[in-house]
Amino acid sequence: MNLIFVLLVVIAGMGLSFEAGLLGPLGSEVGHLWATLSIFGVGASLLWLISLFIPSKETVSLHAIPKWQLSGGLLGPIYVVVLTLATPALGVAMTMIGVLTGQIGKSFAIDYFGWFGTAKKPVNKLRVLSILFVILAMFFSYMGAA
Repeated sequence: MNLIFVLLVVIAGMGLSFEAGLLGPLGSEVGHLWATLSIFGVGASLLWLISLFIPSKETVSLHAIPKWQLSGGLLGPIYVVVLTLATPALGVAMTMIGVLTGQIGKSFAIDYFGWFGTAKKPVNKLRVLSILFVILAMFFSYMGAA
């Protein structure tokens, strides 16, 4: 396993917690949908600026891309709105543990069935144990926050 990528995704995960911490107060001030729009606006602007300096290998028309692949764009705003609503009620830690539980559970299904063109990966005892620990972490975090 490539340790650099593991570290990068851990750092990216920290960024999600930071984002959740920002979204709760922002949503309370400007409204949940406006908070989501502002987050995506800043992100789109940043990606546009970066794209000016990174040459593209080839230009692909949106019409040439299978529509099911573009449906992932619907999930981002839904995720951010849920973060904006849930974080003030649950706290950042509980919200992120819930997100992590959902991500790992669905990731196991995607790996196991080879959805979206990914290579099939078997579920073994250690992987099942890992999701059980994440579920336990969610339970203990919930009970500890009550």
